[in-house]
Amino acid sequence: MQTLKPTSTARRAHVARTTGETDINVSLFLDGTGEHRIHTGIPFLDHMLAQLSTHGLFDLEIRAEGDLEIDDHHTNEDVGITLGQAFNQALGDRKGLVRFGHFSAPLDEALIEVVLDFSGRPYLVYGLEIPTQRVGTYDTQLTREFFQAFANHAGITLHLRQQAGINSHHIIEACFKAFARALRMATEMDPRRIGAIPSSKGVL
Repeated sequence: MQTLKPTSTARRAHVARTTGETDINVSLFLDGTGEHRIHTGIPFLDHMLAQLSTHGLFDLEIRAEGDLEIDDHHTNEDVGITLGQAFNQALGDRKGLVRFGHFSAPLDEALIEVVLDFSGRPYLVYGLEIPTQRVGTYDTQLTREFFQAFANHAGITLHLRQQAGINSHHIIEACFKAFARALRMATEMDPRRIGAIPSSKGVL
């Protein structure tokens, strides 16, 4: 597989994470066009991560091998960990960062609001009420595990709020789309703050 090659070396990351359960490689370019190559072995997660890339305009390559013969939990969580680490690495010292992001995304009857802050203080408020245990073969409980892992390792405060929705697929996909747009907003550079940390404390 040909590796994605961003046009700039700035604001990108490559993170490899290997444990006794998984082997994950993530390449990320924040200022991309939404190009992606994703293979985790979990088709529904691949679909959601494609939404993240497409709507966030992040160039993203993820290759994961895990103990799927047991279940999807370790791979799902470890992809969240590694992707969070990649965002943290690509942002560097976070000088000039917009920092905050928010977006509400509809998908048919579902409406999800995502609000986040690259605060350096990991915290997740999870307000999704997913009515079924599975979407296809995907265990919907793993949605929370993915976002918890990402928040912990990207260093973000993350609020996910469900305003409406009765279809599990729609709820989760709307969440990833809103998350993508909120991430895009938060990771953009503020032209009025170039070279400065976006905090009254002077540190994140």
